[in-house]
Amino acid sequence: MNVRVQEADFDIAAEIAAMRRGNPRIGAIASFIGVVRDINDGDAVSTMTLEHYPGMTEKSIGVIIEQARGRWEVLDALVIHRVGTLKPTDQIVLVVVASGHRGDAFAACEFIMDYLKTQAPFWKKEVTPQGARWVDARTSDDAALERWRQGSG
Repeated sequence: MNVRVQEADFDIAAEIAAMRRGNPRIGAIASFIGVVRDINDGDAVSTMTLEHYPGMTEKSIGVIIEQARGRWEVLDALVIHRVGTLKPTDQIVLVVVASGHRGDAFAACEFIMDYLKTQAPFWKKEVTPQGARWVDARTSDDAALERWRQGSG
């Protein structure tokens, strides 16, 4: 299990290849890439700055991965989350989950991403033509999290 919080971009092909290398138990890999959009809440976004608490953030993400491992057969997992100032089309987050079977890989990947959106200690500030603003969690993100808590996910 690997968690990295970094300013540098990532190469999804290289990350997946590294995860797969030499592990014949892996039968499925599911991944998710989050990307900066150019519009949010109807306003143009020129940049997004992500902040975090070093150490605390990585630990929090590690706990999320362990929760996924407790629910599904997860052979390996990787979360890379970028911080700093990003522009539209820049990659923000990569979640990769390896499992023996696709159902476990898909479910664990979605679970990890839903928890990252609401539980990981990141703060996002967007710059729009109206000025800078902090981004709150979306109602839809909270609803996705609640689905896992109710056991229907």
